[in-house]
Amino acid sequence: MATLLRGEVRAILQPAGHAQYQGAYCPPGVPFKEVRRGPFDGKADIAVRPDADGELPKLMTFGNGQVVYEYDGRDNKGLAVYRYAPNLSTSHRDVMNGVAEVYAEHALKQAKGGQ
Repeated sequence: MATLLRGEVRAILQPAGHAQYQGAYCPPGVPFKEVRRGPFDGKADIAVRPDADGELPKLMTFGNGQVVYEYDGRDNKGLAVYRYAPNLSTSHRDVMNGVAEVYAEHALKQAKGGQ
């Protein structure tokens, strides 16, 4: 668990909600549920600092800005919830193409009678 400094708020990273994944890239053969998944989902050892107006940052970025999570309010424990934002993440298309390759390999193995 992250140590909080004065004014900081604990945050958790979650999969994309409808608002974040609507219209996001999903290659053929990949279930749309995969679009929701972000690389840091579930990470809860994060603290964010409100700005001078007391508002939390709208976006949180990782990997030199290639992965973006968007603020989505607070949960019932008071944690700030940030949801994966595939439409804002520049790495999303490459990641999804990699996922498509895995699904295609699996389908090929199944077709050949393997596991």
